[in-house]
Amino acid sequence: MKGFKNVNIYIEGKGIVKGSVTLENGKIKSFEENDEALTLDENLIVVPGFIDKHIHGANNSDSMYPTQKDIANIAKTIASEGVATFLPTTMTQTEENIDLALNNIKEYIESKPKEGAYVLGIHLEGPFISKLFKGAQVESCIVPCDVEQFKHYQNVSGNHIKQVTLAYEENGKELCNYLYKEGIVASIGHTNATSDQVHEAKLNGVTSATHVYNAMKGLHHRQAGTVGGVFLEDDIYAELICDLVHVCPDAIRVLYKAKGKNRVCLITDGIESKHLPDGIYKLGGQDVIVKGKEARLADGTLAGSTLKMNDAIRNIISVLNIPLTEAIDLATINPAKNLGIFDTKGSIALGKDADFAVIDKDLNVYMTVSNGNIIYKK
Repeated sequence: MKGFKNVNIYIEGKGIVKGSVTLENGKIKSFEENDEALTLDENLIVVPGFIDKHIHGANNSDSMYPTQKDIANIAKTIASEGVATFLPTTMTQTEENIDLALNNIKEYIESKPKEGAYVLGIHLEGPFISKLFKGAQVESCIVPCDVEQFKHYQNVSGNHIKQVTLAYEENGKELCNYLYKEGIVASIGHTNATSDQVHEAKLNGVTSATHVYNAMKGLHHRQAGTVGGVFLEDDIYAELICDLVHVCPDAIRVLYKAKGKNRVCLITDGIESKHLPDGIYKLGGQDVIVKGKEARLADGTLAGSTLKMNDAIRNIISVLNIPLTEAIDLATINPAKNLGIFDTKGSIALGKDADFAVIDKDLNVYMTVSNGNIIYKK
């Protein structure tokens, strides 16, 4: 596509303004009019394409399934949510199964598909986590943090791992230091870390906290826990599953008050049941019972979500009563900055990748564009 002409467009620092944007070779070339550009209905708004840095699957596909058609299916499905960029997220499994998944995603990335949301890289969630806070991860496959083991996974992935969820207290210092030096996000999660350990983890390279509140040591008045430590560390980004199931409205308000609008990243933590009806699905080889907005193991443990990214933005607006543009930032600017890609993604600016979501004021998605390609149209 060539761009948009005379539309409502969200420009960082300016808000929603009337304007045009011209594209060339998948990049934003100028804000001048182009006769070949698209026009839109007056009620629609062009915003940056959403970034989901933590999603396992959708529409009967999972990032652990070692076929390229599954990654392609996820990419095409979540485009309807306004997602232009994502990190397929693995989970704690055997080394063999993780290797198969990593190699598959590597091959998908290197095939450079033009359809569906862009796969920026991989989020390795586990196996370096705490058995006490395993959530829906497979306990028998959990291992302590290990730099050499990570190097193996990164080699198999073709150096495409961009984020690692780990339990810092499980021998995590050396791995966090290594990840930081390599420009990979170290995200503390599925963890029993104390607040003191969180402070130490920050000094050793941790810049993110995985789905805050969920699968981590909670806040207590005699031990502030992982949650308290994350609240106090201003530089740590906080992932939030805003489905109103994983985290209640008041807890969302507390998180936002503690972290501020610049350090919260909306994620979906979506699983294969996303975009599908209630029923029994799989996650890491385990049965997941999906009913309404909840996905749970047989023992009642929450197991990812069925959340769509545009619904996450809609939900946080309703809970916090914040402006549309501020909520959009939580799914664009903030994850882009956390992942170190704000020079190319996360906002609509000259020279950046042409990633857009076309929405109405109620967050219904009408079109998604990734790297200048229309990947979804209602």
